[in-house]
Amino acid sequence: MYVIVVGGGTVGYYLSRDLLDRGHEVTLIEKDGRRADWLETQLGSIVMRGDGCEVKFLSQTGIERADAIVAVTADDEDNLIALQMAKRHFSVKKTSARVNNPSNVEIFKTLGVDDAVSATEILLAALEPQITT
Repeated sequence: MYVIVVGGGTVGYYLSRDLLDRGHEVTLIEKDGRRADWLETQLGSIVMRGDGCEVKFLSQTGIERADAIVAVTADDEDNLIALQMAKRHFSVKKTSARVNNPSNVEIFKTLGVDDAVSATEILLAALEPQITT
């Protein structure tokens, strides 16, 4: 499976590393040059420097053959834009987002993102049995 990961922070790094370890083809997009350099020392040539919100840049990633794109930047708006472009301009079948603000989960789903994951919601759900007792 070919997966594009937008955002090379901690989540993007570990996600990319684990996907590679499982035998998948990965491209990791990071716009901060210094961070991209570090990521390249850790992960190799899978790292591309650029903005995952730009159609012209995305077209250079091989996105037309991608099975999935995952946006995990710290900015919900950037994640949404990258995924909407992937779906609308390049017909990527599977789009998944890290959603930093839990109130944005429904917006992402309404606007066509397949999976919108909020760490806050997941942690609250895990705590809920203890909180309600």
